[in-house]
Amino acid sequence: MFILLKVLLFFLRPIIWVLFILLAAWYTKNQKRKRVLFISGVLLLLFFSNPFIIQQVISAYELKPVELTPAARYDAGIVLGGFVSYNKKDDKGYFNAASDRFIQTALLYKKGHINKIIVAAGNGYIVKHNFTEAAFIQQHLVALGIPKEVILIDGLSKNTLENAVRSKRLTDSIQLRAPFLLISSALHLPRARMVFSKLGMQVIPYPCDFDSKNVGNNFIEDVLLPSGLALNKWDNFIKEIAGIIVYKIRGKA
Repeated sequence: MFILLKVLLFFLRPIIWVLFILLAAWYTKNQKRKRVLFISGVLLLLFFSNPFIIQQVISAYELKPVELTPAARYDAGIVLGGFVSYNKKDDKGYFNAASDRFIQTALLYKKGHINKIIVAAGNGYIVKHNFTEAAFIQQHLVALGIPKEVILIDGLSKNTLENAVRSKRLTDSIQLRAPFLLISSALHLPRARMVFSKLGMQVIPYPCDFDSKNVGNNFIEDVLLPSGLALNKWDNFIKEIAGIIVYKIRGKA
């Protein structure tokens, strides 16, 4: 299922649809069909590369920021992986664009909102290697002065479902008291919340890494000019919707 979902997501990428349509336009001999396919491909490309359109879609979908009261306390915060990338050439991990998850987790602990940190982050790559995101995250949390003994790690899970299953085992094993803060990107949390709740875990979503907030004030760049970043945001959004559908079909969300 893990590999099949990866393959499915490849074919759900809008740029793949555009390429298929333009290739069909190139190879067809029928001039009327060629013209229709070519125009359709160009219009689709303009639609999916428009930053304003995807920004509106994501803004409506993402969870809104959460403000905790100074007195808010939770036994644990569960931070979901996906903000560390592995570089095969030098066999090292590096923080990526979603690393606000790491920042907010550290701040929540430093401010006293969470007593323990559960790092649910294994290895989401199809090709196996020894690097685990959880160990990398734990190392850097400790470097910030957070005691290692308050950091529980799951370095085996490959996806959100496994994150939830293994997080539940950890919280049950040391009898932590719910609810738990569930820390992840605002775009990812609707799906994650469904999966954790389906397992009977009481979680309070704590969104961060907001795509909908990451905009400038330049009308030309933010509304008019096509953007490769817009295509990437469509990929991420479609991934979340596809994930929800697959989990719903499997009865996991």
